[in-house]
Amino acid sequence: MMARTMRWQVLLLISVFSIVSVIGQVSYSIPEEMLKGSFVGDIAQDLGLDLKRLKSGKARIYTGDSAEYVELNEEREKLRIKDRIDREAICAQTAPCALHFQLILENPMEFYSITVEITDINDNAPIFKRDKMEFRISESVVIGTAFVLDQAVDLDVGANGIQMYSLKPTENFMLKLQNQADGSKVVEMVLQKPLDREKQDHFSLVLTAVDGGDPQMSGSVRINVNVLDINDNTPVFTQKKYKSILRENSPAGTIVSSVSASDLDEGSNAKISYSILNAVGDASDIFDINSDTGEIRLTGSTDFEKTRQYQIHVQASDGGLTDSSKVIVEIVDVNDNTPVINVMSKSKAVAEDIAPGTVVTIVNIQDPDSGENGKVQCYINDNIPFLISSTSSNFFSIITDGDLDRERSSEYNITVSCSDEGVPSLSSSVTLTLQISDVNDNAPVFERSSYEAYIVENNTPGLSIFTVKARDADWNQNARVSYILEDSSVNGVPVSSYVSVSADSGVIHAVRSFDYEQIKDFHFRVRAQDGGSPPLSSNVSVKIVIQDQNDNPPQVLYPVQTGGSLVAEMVPRSADVGYLVTKVVAVDVDSGQNAWLSYKLQKATDRALFEVGSQNGEIRSIRQVSDKDAVKQRLTVIVEDNGQPSRSATVIVNVVVADSFPEVLSEFSDFPHNKEYNDNLTFYLVLALAVVSFLFITSLVVIISVKIYRWRQSRILYHSSLPVIPYYPPRYSDTLGTGTLPHVYNYEVCRTTDSRKSDCKFGRAASQNVLIMDPSSTGTMQRIQSEKSILDEPDSPLEVGPVKLHK
Repeated sequence: MMARTMRWQVLLLISVFSIVSVIGQVSYSIPEEMLKGSFVGDIAQDLGLDLKRLKSGKARIYTGDSAEYVELNEEREKLRIKDRIDREAICAQTAPCALHFQLILENPMEFYSITVEITDINDNAPIFKRDKMEFRISESVVIGTAFVLDQAVDLDVGANGIQMYSLKPTENFMLKLQNQADGSKVVEMVLQKPLDREKQDHFSLVLTAVDGGDPQMSGSVRINVNVLDINDNTPVFTQKKYKSILRENSPAGTIVSSVSASDLDEGSNAKISYSILNAVGDASDIFDINSDTGEIRLTGSTDFEKTRQYQIHVQASDGGLTDSSKVIVEIVDVNDNTPVINVMSKSKAVAEDIAPGTVVTIVNIQDPDSGENGKVQCYINDNIPFLISSTSSNFFSIITDGDLDRERSSEYNITVSCSDEGVPSLSSSVTLTLQISDVNDNAPVFERSSYEAYIVENNTPGLSIFTVKARDADWNQNARVSYILEDSSVNGVPVSSYVSVSADSGVIHAVRSFDYEQIKDFHFRVRAQDGGSPPLSSNVSVKIVIQDQNDNPPQVLYPVQTGGSLVAEMVPRSADVGYLVTKVVAVDVDSGQNAWLSYKLQKATDRALFEVGSQNGEIRSIRQVSDKDAVKQRLTVIVEDNGQPSRSATVIVNVVVADSFPEVLSEFSDFPHNKEYNDNLTFYLVLALAVVSFLFITSLVVIISVKIYRWRQSRILYHSSLPVIPYYPPRYSDTLGTGTLPHVYNYEVCRTTDSRKSDCKFGRAASQNVLIMDPSSTGTMQRIQSEKSILDEPDSPLEVGPVKLHK
């Protein structure tokens, strides 16, 4: 039977809806009872879908609560039979019979309606519910009297259903069929020859029902007719058709209807009994009739969703003669079915960057009730960025109603509630948990708009300075922050040679040891970058401030301490109290309190004669100078900073108490001279003169004459030495206005090639010349023309300081 040729019909209808991208419909027609795995249709070709789309969309069949008779093959492109299809079990007498289900695709979500019509095959023979029928007929029954027979039942429909009846033998009775408005047939056995009980009191007939299938199938039942003595009045029903309305789910015992018949006979021939002859479907199982009263009661349960109408054939018999009638019971729907919500999508997560209006999932609502009881409205909970919209009959789409942000809400519980319009209304709900998957849409954000950190100089390389911290509102890999030191330079040097940053923790380390005196602060930028694709980043400005340490002692600028040289300050014996002798000038390259300097007199020849200003370093007399005071006074001044621990430097100040310059010379005439130093100098001078003389022979005589002249003039100071006269900075004056003479005398001392002789000449009154005497020298001095050269080279042993004598 399954090998016979099958006729296929395919109808494809594509519809476009506003919310779901494409919804298609395709119909197939197949016979029932096909073998498992049999081909139903090429869904990919018929719907115009690409095979890749079917696979990527995870194509699947959705049947709701119904059994799944059809499935997709492994390649998801063809429909095939999954389970045995019995049209009679699925649709009973309903025609046409069809399976309705959907093909679901995801990413993006689409669904297609598929209808598979199940055509009937002749797989059921006509059957009678009773094995035999018994009739008791009076011999006086007139020709043409009809006796209603049981109908055969054939579960097949259409041409495969019952097409004809036959009755054999046909000598006394013939068969008569009456077509009903609902398509059914009333089978009657009609007497066509008078009965004579005395000749034959029993007849045995066979009623056969034949369907129209190929091959034909039939069923038969035996009819026994017993001929009775005369009962010449037939029972007559008051109505040929009764109608009744019954609410579904009515309790057992409910009176459905009541039939009544009358018989004009008397006695036992007038006693009528009622019975149910047959019923379409299972009516005889759920209804019962009282044989005496004709009252029909409900014995089973009724379900409007399964059967909406019952037809009951009843018979009234007086023991010989019969009459029949039909009772039609209409089942009224009751709102007894709660809407069933089926979620068609298996996806539980969506990306946060999906566009508004995107379909998230589709739900199918099934309510078997009819009319208003079957009309369903659905809604979702408020305050979420989603809305629900009806896309087609019994299908609703949940779509986004705004932008999603995982950082604001990573999960939504969408409660879909559906209620019908019955009275009272029935409702149901289901909660969908929808995860919002992360998209890298947030750049790392630093905890501060800028950073400033402090580090003490002379730090150890590799020292941790501080930590920058950035947070990313994204999740997982998108929130994994790495720190990068941006390229820049500090004083022309790459910043990476100053600091480094840990890529994972953001800890900033010092690469080198810092020196406050070289660099006090510097700026650079750190970039925080997440691990997304593409990565997002932000940067922040960082300022490193170097804090000073007291690592530098004070430096004395004045008096200048030259190697082997003696610096002397001259104080007249007439100096008053508070006379400014000199001022110790010192600096400290540190900063802050580390550079605050204080001056103290550590040692002195006479501590009662001089004092040092603790803040300004000025050395002043604290009493009147007397003749008893020593000419040479030696003061040791200590300069100390305010750091912790403090650092200091000392300077020796030589003071000469004298009223005139010759007195000064006499005091310093016993200073030893450095003979070796002068001999070396004379050697180089003689060598230079010899070279020049050799090259410029014409000038040799002039040069020798000048030297001889100077040698003669220097005889005046032969055997004498010049002391070192104090040097005052340009424009230096007594700030208190005491002890400063109105006249200034300048002296020039020149050294000659003769290491044992010195010449002294008086210069212009306006000149600013300098004298320095080396105590170890033999008295030879050199002239320096400008005081600028003195300041530029303060440490030169040959430098000449200015000598100013005040009187």
